[in-house]
Amino acid sequence: MAFMDERYLLNNEPAFEIYQQVKDLPIVDPHTHADVKQILDNQPFDDIWQAEAATDHYVWEMLRKRGVPEEKITGDNFSNREKWLSLARVFPWIAGNPVYEWIHLDLKRQLGIDEELNQGTGEEIWNHCKAAFQEEHMRPRALLEKMNVEVICSTDDPIDSLEDHRRLNEQCPGLVRPTFRPDKAMNIFSADWRSYISKLEERVNGKFKNIQDLVAALQQTHDWFAENGCVASDHGVEVPYGYYVQTQEADAVFRKAYDGGELDQDEMIAFMSYLLNELAEMDAAKDWVFQLHVGVARDLRDSLYNRLGPDSGGDVSNHLISYVEPLTPLLNRFDDRLKTVIYCIEPGHQSTVATLCRAFGANVNIGSAWWLNDSPIGMRRQLEYIGSVDLLANMAGMVSDSRKLLSYGSRHEMFRRTLCDTLGEMVERGQMSPEIAADLATHLCYQRPKQFFGV
Repeated sequence: MAFMDERYLLNNEPAFEIYQQVKDLPIVDPHTHADVKQILDNQPFDDIWQAEAATDHYVWEMLRKRGVPEEKITGDNFSNREKWLSLARVFPWIAGNPVYEWIHLDLKRQLGIDEELNQGTGEEIWNHCKAAFQEEHMRPRALLEKMNVEVICSTDDPIDSLEDHRRLNEQCPGLVRPTFRPDKAMNIFSADWRSYISKLEERVNGKFKNIQDLVAALQQTHDWFAENGCVASDHGVEVPYGYYVQTQEADAVFRKAYDGGELDQDEMIAFMSYLLNELAEMDAAKDWVFQLHVGVARDLRDSLYNRLGPDSGGDVSNHLISYVEPLTPLLNRFDDRLKTVIYCIEPGHQSTVATLCRAFGANVNIGSAWWLNDSPIGMRRQLEYIGSVDLLANMAGMVSDSRKLLSYGSRHEMFRRTLCDTLGEMVERGQMSPEIAADLATHLCYQRPKQFFGV
């Protein structure tokens, strides 16, 4: 098998045959970090660094591991060309990591470049891409069309006016839908929480006297998102606190924090539990999908956070995080009336998540292999485990979680190939027929996310 040839990740004949049936299906991506203004403006990329590495902390982490100075990654004192050539110099040494395959897939599929990226080819690839990005067919919307992207969901704060979404929807109806992400209202432990609450008050033109006012403001923005095509919320929580908490107790915590008081751990858990339940109630009323991204211990590397802020590469998984005790009360409260997807970053949590989904029926499902699991190895392990413990057909489908436009195609291709290879092996072992395997692949690659998320 040659590097990234037509049998890339397809190790058996049934897998190859199944892949032929799904490789050209449209992409439905219910969770991205799409730059909506970039798609609206439809301006060409300046260069390949901007397209591949300027916003991608996955790439940044790999460059740091190979000793590239931070100034040549996120600094202002080097040109994009110099940064790209630094990437090219170390790129062969990150082989085995999915970043190596994603970038090569992007170059191959979207830019027609078959050469491997290294110190010897970096300049040539830079020049080729610089010229290619000036072509009309390489503008953002044309690239989305080339990748056969049918719909993506962005990630948006409740205070967002969604003006870019509204303007884009006038030109490309249904292409990009917002997703309601109220983490900053939830994170009462954050030093920035009071500042954010002031911004939310400004957004709804009011002052919050109690926690009911906060919930009403979130309901108002939730309604606005619904008017603009939103079908899902998303909640990045280290621990999924879903305990039942009385309004009076949560209100006392809210007032204390609002007035600048210090909270203890129990008070913070009470507030977060109450608010997560209230947000789930809003989703249930609208038949939205309630997405939980669980288990990330964020911003642990002080030097990165102090210099660059969040989402810069200082996040880790924590295998000690509990799911069952804090989340079960919420799942029971909304049993059979809330569509829920659970994503976990820690591979050791897959068994707990899969069994929770199995116990709570058709409306609670495991999401795609997320973040540090988003690789051929991580996806295969998850798919095999889901298929043996829960139901593979009930998985919520693939999401790219991508911060860059070019990766929608490559990340979905990697998933589709890994899925087909996993199903192909089951066919070879006599666990299912080729026809059933092909139906499952089509279902998970396209029909399932489209139907479950209602897009």
